[in-house]
Parts: sequence; structure tokens; C-alpha cells
Amino acid sequence: MQNILVTGGAGFIGSNFVHYLLDAEPDVKVINLDALTYAASPENLENLPDPGRHVFVKGNILDRDLVNGLMQEHSIGTVVHFAAESHVDRSILGPELFLQTNIMGTFTLLEAARAFWSGKGLEHPEVRFHHVSTDEVYGSLGPDDPAFSETTPYSPNSPYAASKAGSDHIVRSYAHTFNLPTTITNCSNNYGPRQFPEKLISLIILNALAGKDLPIYGDGRQVRDWLFVEDHCEAIWTVVKRGVPGETYNVGGNNQPTNLSIVESICDLLDELVPDQHTPRRNLIKFVTDRPGHDRRYAMNIGKISRTLGWRPRHTLQNGLRETIQWYLSNMDWANAIRERNEYQKWVSKNYSQREKQA
Repeated sequence: MQNILVTGGAGFIGSNFVHYLLDAEPDVKVINLDALTYAASPENLENLPDPGRHVFVKGNILDRDLVNGLMQEHSIGTVVHFAAESHVDRSILGPELFLQTNIMGTFTLLEAARAFWSGKGLEHPEVRFHHVSTDEVYGSLGPDDPAFSETTPYSPNSPYAASKAGSDHIVRSYAHTFNLPTTITNCSNNYGPRQFPEKLISLIILNALAGKDLPIYGDGRQVRDWLFVEDHCEAIWTVVKRGVPGETYNVGGNNQPTNLSIVESICDLLDELVPDQHTPRRNLIKFVTDRPGHDRRYAMNIGKISRTLGWRPRHTLQNGLRETIQWYLSNMDWANAIRERNEYQKWVSKNYSQREKQA
């Protein structure tokens, strides 16, 4: 049995990865470390495939004793590191937590892995530290600029992006200085089941179903590369199994719609699947004051991972959006549990009111 430590495994991408891994790999046991902060949810870990191979531990990646203990107790051979503060708007309002979690938390995990694997005398091919990062470390693209590649210079424009860039550099330094077998994936914007409704697609789906305003920053012409979360999980596991230690791989969805077109597509799909008194839902769209330093365009060149590891996304944007909406429609108990905590609704209301006051 291969023991894998997954950090942030109750959050959006992490929980989808846990579901994916337990389903795809019958000889894997997952040790899931998550602090259960606002964007994580125990409901994300319901109905796991073979839950007997899943151990949940509530705790913080900054807790060195806890992390060291888990490495030893479960003889961890692979670390897949998702745990991070990830919402750009929150990093603008409160950057310190992002620096602590994303930089120092990553450092704590690297030190624990280095100490345990060196102490056990394990050979490098038998262990792997995989770090999940973001395309935002590269900054913003102009309309005609080529897509981000693994050699694009880092140019982060928000405290969130800067904290992830810092963590990437630390991981890379441990590979170079200590010969730690690390890999990094930089992914584009994820969407899909179990996403906390502060991000664009999940927020728009739930607001549209409730007949609420559909807020869009600025003119809505920002461009993102959207990646269905299950495709991302498959890419990560492909890199963990076959990626070259010390290498970085970009992961994207091979599309570049504007935020406005994404929202309009969601409205049209909901009008088709759930026509009601709010139809047409495009009438709910509301343009709000743009956030500070809002990057205009992201795009990912996925040539390296496709060429060397044979991975490509399986979902088009349209069928990924349809599958996402159908999941939410079939899992409104999950959405209601999130709503009952009322965290995201309070935060969204506060955030947009602050933005309007700054205008």
C-alpha cells in the first residue's frame, strides 16, 4: 500500500483529487491533512470510493510537530501539496495570512519530507513531493502575447500570486540544493464540483439559481484559461507518477473565453436545464467596480506535459460547464450546507460594498 499525504484535501481541488485517487488507484492510502478553514468542507469528503483507505486529520500545515508525526506514523512516500490560501480578493484585503500559509506552510512540509526521507534512507525514485501552483505567478498577458510556458519569467501582480511564486521558488530550491525529488504543476483557473462559491463559476451558478445578481468585475473582458477539475486531477497524478524530478509542468484547459462569455454561457445552460421565473438569466448580470491590479489575460501552453507525458484535457469548456451545473443541481444539499454557514454570502456582500465605496 502506497501512503500519500494530501494537504488541503477537504478543499475544492484537493477533495476532487482524493475522490479521483481512491477511485483510480486501489493500492493507495490517502492521509488527508486539512485545517478546515472557510473554503474547506467535510461534505466534500462524503461518498468517497473505498473510504477505508482514507484517513482525515484536522490540522495546519504550519504545525511542524504534527506534519513530522504524520510523515513518520504513516511512512509517507508521496506528498501532494494543495493546501493554500487561494482567493485573490482576500489576499488584497488581508495579505499576511497568504504569506504565512503559502510560503511558510510549504517550507514546513518540505523540511518534514527532507528529514523523514533522508532519515529512512529511501531512494529518490520511491518518493515524490508534488507542489500544486497557479498560472498567476506569471503575471498578465497582452491580447497578442504568447501563452505562458514553463520558461516564462515570474511576474506576480497580487499578494496571492506573489505568495505562490515564493512557494514555487522554495520548492525548486529544495530540488536543486537538497536533491529532494520535487515536481511542480502550474494550473489555470479550475472549475467543477465542490468549488466554494466565492470563485466566478460556482458563485454565478448558485446566484443564478437563486435569482440573485451576477456580479462581473469591470467590463468582463478579462480572459482566463478554464480547466475542469477532474482533468487537473488526472494531470497531477500523471506528473506524480511519470514526471521528471525537478521539473515544472503547465496544466490548462486549452480555451480562452472572457469572463463575460463564461457567465453568459452559464446563464444559457441554466435557462435550458432549469427554466423558471428568472429566465432569461442574462438579465441578472451586474457589472461592478474592478478589483485593484486585476490581470487582464491568462493563457497556458500545455505543450510540455502533452508532449512528454501524454496528458491533454478530456473536457471541452461547454461539456465541462454542463457537467458542473448538473452536479450542483444534483447536490443542492451540499450547496445548502455551505449557505447555512453564511460565510460566503457575508464575504461577497462586504467585498462588493467595499469595492463600490473605493470607486
